[in-house]
Amino acid sequence: MAEARGLRGLRNPAVIAGFGGWNDAGEAASGVIDHLVDQYKADLAFAVDPEEFYDFQVNRPTTRLVDGNRIIEWPTTEVLVASLPERDLVLIGGPEPNYRWQEYVSRLLSMLRTVKPEVVVLLGALLTDAPHTRPVPVTGTASTSALADELGLEVSDYEGPTGIVGVLAHECTRAGMPVVSMWASVPHYVAEPPNPQGTLALLTRLEDVLNLPLDPGELQKDAEQWIVQVNELVSDDPDISSYINALEERRDESTTTPSGDVIAAEFERYLRRRDRRRG
Repeated sequence: MAEARGLRGLRNPAVIAGFGGWNDAGEAASGVIDHLVDQYKADLAFAVDPEEFYDFQVNRPTTRLVDGNRIIEWPTTEVLVASLPERDLVLIGGPEPNYRWQEYVSRLLSMLRTVKPEVVVLLGALLTDAPHTRPVPVTGTASTSALADELGLEVSDYEGPTGIVGVLAHECTRAGMPVVSMWASVPHYVAEPPNPQGTLALLTRLEDVLNLPLDPGELQKDAEQWIVQVNELVSDDPDISSYINALEERRDESTTTPSGDVIAAEFERYLRRRDRRRG
């Protein structure tokens, strides 16, 4: 692991978080964190003590051989910093905790107050009836109406069960931090991870929120290969193929062409974000 570094004095910091488990269908959300860590060689800032928050019978440690020596890797949450030319990204990743969620979130909030982020972006993915042959739907919400208007999102009105992503979003909002949540809809009939198509969709939307180009690396190629592999699997099952055709028809019927007003509003938001970045 890279040498630890501090979290003070970061340049225009943005926080991006994604957690494995309930919030992470197809590992699409945690895949974004892993991709950014690898692509930008992010440095470890600190790791949460796993003893306090994880059930090791649920999230088991793993053993690896490194240079002939056996090591044990414990499930934990890591906070890393990726330095891009334009700004610093603070990346939070790890399994959803099993215990003491309020204390867990309190510690993350303490770290975030040190960072003083311009925005906190929380990533998730859920299994839906979205067909794999169409672009991945990504739903985005913002913590305030002003931020929602700036980014072309909605203010969340969700009610129901939530995961650590929802709890962290709530507490960050209470602390006065701008929060954006983005959820990718991945096909329930290919739930086995990884899902590079979902990861790429979230990464693309993250670019829009940050107004910042992010290197996709091999994600586009991986997503295309994944689609080919799924096509090959379903082609041998007439029932599944018929089901996917029905999903495609339903999706195509529900897709509407944006009006001129919608396009104009989106362009105005882009100009405001561009001017703010230049300022």
